[in-house]
Amino acid sequence: MTEVAPMVFVVDDDPSVRKSVGRLLKSAGYQAETFASAREFLRRDEYPGPGCLVLDVQLPELSGLDLQQTLAGTAHSLPIIFISGHGDIPMSVRAMKNGAVDFLPKPFVAQDLLRVIGEALQRSRREQNDRLETATIRKRLARLTPREYEVLCSVVAGKLNKQIAVELGVGEKTVKVHRGRVMEKMDADSVAELVRLSERGGVIPTPIRV
Repeated sequence: MTEVAPMVFVVDDDPSVRKSVGRLLKSAGYQAETFASAREFLRRDEYPGPGCLVLDVQLPELSGLDLQQTLAGTAHSLPIIFISGHGDIPMSVRAMKNGAVDFLPKPFVAQDLLRVIGEALQRSRREQNDRLETATIRKRLARLTPREYEVLCSVVAGKLNKQIAVELGVGEKTVKVHRGRVMEKMDADSVAELVRLSERGGVIPTPIRV
């Protein structure tokens, strides 16, 4: 599968900033889209590839910090780099606590912005890969029969085949068959890998009875 090129989104109500940052990004080989307001950005369709957001704090109607909060409530939020000519310490602390990659005062050094954009895009790629892996694991889980899912929960809880057989009221050989099918469907070559996949997929193990 061909990777979608990364995209840098710039939201700033100052046309000169949008123009200068857009030129900088283009000269550095990045694709970029610029927006004059947070609401204009929110009207854009979700981008399928990695991306980041260069965001001014002071914006009309919906501020940069408000947009950060809005995006944080979605499944596909973008790494954010704040830029501001009116920032203060409490504002920058709030932005960073809410997950911003960095907070750069205007005027900023071009190389500083490009460096932080590189870090933000790396984070975006990691987050996209994590979401893709989680979605793949959940598709595998959906292929399990109810009985296979029961066996999976017991295995990742550390139970032995004999314990599982007693709890499910079946023979130990039957448990082994189900266990083999679980490993195959989950594409796991070890119990350790099965545990990792289950945790990522949100499986809650069946507790061991004492």
